[in-house]
Amino acid sequence: MRKSICLLIVLFAVASSLHAAPKNPHTFIFEDYGTVRTLDPSVAYDNVSQQRILNLYETLIFFDGSATDKFIPVLATQVPSVANGGISADGKTYRVSIRKGVKFHHGSTLTAEDVAYSFKRHMIADPDGGPMWMMLEALTGEGSTRGKDGNIVTGVFEKIDKSVAVKADQVVFNLPRPFPPFLTLLANSYGGIVVDKEWAVQNGCWDGNIANAAKYNNPKPGHEPLQNKASGTGAFKMLSWEPSKQFIFERFEDYWGPKPVLKKAIIKHVSEWSSRKLALQNGDADKVTVDAQFLPEAQAMQGVKIYKVPQLSVTGALFCQKVNPTGNPNIGSGKLDGDGIPPDFFSDIHVRRAFLHAFDRETYKADVWNGEVLLPPTPNPVGLAYFKEDVPVYAFDLEKAAAEMKKAWDGQVWKKGFKMAITHNTGNSQREAAAHMLAENIMSLNPKFRIEVQNVAWKDYLVKYRNYQYPIFIIGWGADYPDPDNFLFTFMGSTGVYGRYMAYQNEEVDRLCKDGRQLVEPARRKAVYHRLQDLWYQEALGAVIYQQIAFLTYRDWVQGFVPHPMFNDPFDLLKRLSKK
Repeated sequence: MRKSICLLIVLFAVASSLHAAPKNPHTFIFEDYGTVRTLDPSVAYDNVSQQRILNLYETLIFFDGSATDKFIPVLATQVPSVANGGISADGKTYRVSIRKGVKFHHGSTLTAEDVAYSFKRHMIADPDGGPMWMMLEALTGEGSTRGKDGNIVTGVFEKIDKSVAVKADQVVFNLPRPFPPFLTLLANSYGGIVVDKEWAVQNGCWDGNIANAAKYNNPKPGHEPLQNKASGTGAFKMLSWEPSKQFIFERFEDYWGPKPVLKKAIIKHVSEWSSRKLALQNGDADKVTVDAQFLPEAQAMQGVKIYKVPQLSVTGALFCQKVNPTGNPNIGSGKLDGDGIPPDFFSDIHVRRAFLHAFDRETYKADVWNGEVLLPPTPNPVGLAYFKEDVPVYAFDLEKAAAEMKKAWDGQVWKKGFKMAITHNTGNSQREAAAHMLAENIMSLNPKFRIEVQNVAWKDYLVKYRNYQYPIFIIGWGADYPDPDNFLFTFMGSTGVYGRYMAYQNEEVDRLCKDGRQLVEPARRKAVYHRLQDLWYQEALGAVIYQQIAFLTYRDWVQGFVPHPMFNDPFDLLKRLSKK
């Protein structure tokens, strides 16, 4: 792993010569346009929900400062290693001693049994489109509890049960084979969160009996047991949550660690930049989300500090090759008759190539991001191992786009035209700009081409793309762990978090994804991941729109923020912050 990803983090400051006094010195106020999908750690797989969860709950270990390959103990007493006996010589057994005297928000005391239960419960739940594939892959060798037919994989719950054991005050993880990024899984919210077993069972989670596991598998979206409640060991607990309005944390007075300086944190949902800007200027907000096109306005303010943090994340416009037509307005008539598109419209590679030739990457970079963005050719971001710089991209060329459309569906697309929608999540100006660019450029090819750009609230967007409702969905991916497997499998694998909702299946791709995850030798891994990046271009699977450089904008009285390439704008570890 290239350690240079950590060194890319730099501080860019704009501050007044006179330091203003903060308003509400013990309350942190953040204005953002993201909405929380869920508070259930087995389900949450987005940055906004992750921010809430990592402040309410805790993991066994966490990243040390800005590093991606160094850790500090949290609920563990030490970071396991081969040297201290926490990791076996063969890399297949991890032993973690659990901290004593830790309280949950509802009053229970943390035990090793709570930890083992948490890992098993998260893997047993394993919701569609959720994050548990990583922990399942590492601990059971299975990427899912369900096969492609939707049925439970035989013996998978027994594998889960055997993978985590309690021995006195230790939790023992038994891996079927070495998994080098395992410590990074323990440090993140995607499977590594520890819940209160007794409280979780009382609130409808898995009852602890492995024979009953199937009853708790794959909860329906929005109906997971811990969707709107929490009892963690974090330094803050939830005071209230009004969806799409605000989320309020309050300090947990029985926290085991150093008492946070802040007493309260309020995260407000504010979709309009003008309102966020005014709150930042007046000091009514301590932090606001600033999209790239508004960055010059924030830079011109006094009393503002901006951190420039390159992210291990990519955003793409992804083609779904088999859309769900049931009650779906995004594909019009559902036929290639001029008033819609068939569900498999994007299964034709000529359609996909046409859309790719219609995206003007350089203009998008200049106009939307003021040049402050990276444009990788594939979903493997700049800064990760095995990044392949010479992968071609589909150059912006409307003549080539038209030529591809004339070939699509045996010429019927050009002759009859079509009608469809491109969607983006509400409030994300960069994704909205990309959607409009694609739509306008494609419509310029032929007056019979009609595309509507729609914005959808984030919580609804997540549900609908996972129900194959969008012919093109624009979505981002931040690193769960810093390895190309986490990106190329996600975007290309038939069971990847996005690959599956692109309805894309390629036996070679699936084989390569499996090989890359299991191989240890760097040369062989390099060959695998270079081939996958070539296939991304050859198969024309989607457009990688950007790799973001985050500009995290605070009032200059906020202290304690630590930038990290795996956490973007919605994330703050509140226990670190103060206002001075």
